[in-house]
Amino acid sequence: MTAVVHSAVPRRQLPAVLAALVVLGMAVSAWGARDGGTWFLETVWVLAGLPLVVLAWRRFPLTNLLCCLLAAHAMVLAVGGHYTYAQVPLGDWVRDTFGLDRNPYDRFGHLMQGFVPAVLVRELLSRTSPLRGSRWLAPLTVCACLAFSAVFEMLEWLAAVVGGHSADAFLATQGDVWDTQWDMFCALIGATVSMLVLSRAHDRQLDALGVSPASAGGASTAG
Repeated sequence: MTAVVHSAVPRRQLPAVLAALVVLGMAVSAWGARDGGTWFLETVWVLAGLPLVVLAWRRFPLTNLLCCLLAAHAMVLAVGGHYTYAQVPLGDWVRDTFGLDRNPYDRFGHLMQGFVPAVLVRELLSRTSPLRGSRWLAPLTVCACLAFSAVFEMLEWLAAVVGGHSADAFLATQGDVWDTQWDMFCALIGATVSMLVLSRAHDRQLDALGVSPASAGGASTAG
């Protein structure tokens, strides 16, 4: 979706178009959601993150690559929030087609939890620290994503303690006693693949923003 939008929309207008699509997607997701509490818990990152990006845009505009990835991730969260991760129809189809023992949409969501935040962390570190161009940038980015995944699992644990069985839809464990470990492993794989596949393209977009190893100590305000 975001690739099609990127090719059809002028570069400077792309972030605004993506923001509008995210708002629309969130509205559709909220309408008729199977469980209002679960919808909020799954999409709170979008509810908090989108206003933050908009408010900080003049001072800290993001690369178009990161904007596209954040919009795609928001849609993944919106779908999971609407249906709950264990009941997403596409995941049911994949499970039945390939003879899996569970709906895999939750696994996909945790892959995205590593894949997209990896570029976000990389961009923040590249623009606010001396790490741009350092060999430590990629491993520290992956470590940060794994740490975030662990914190998220602790939040799920807290939800289970507080909510009991009412939190089952949010946890989406589907009876797997190793679900927490699988979730963190998927985030680790997603972050690692993101660094291997997207780093060069990300560097080109950072260069377009005026961010270089010598100037990485401050955020660029270029368009």
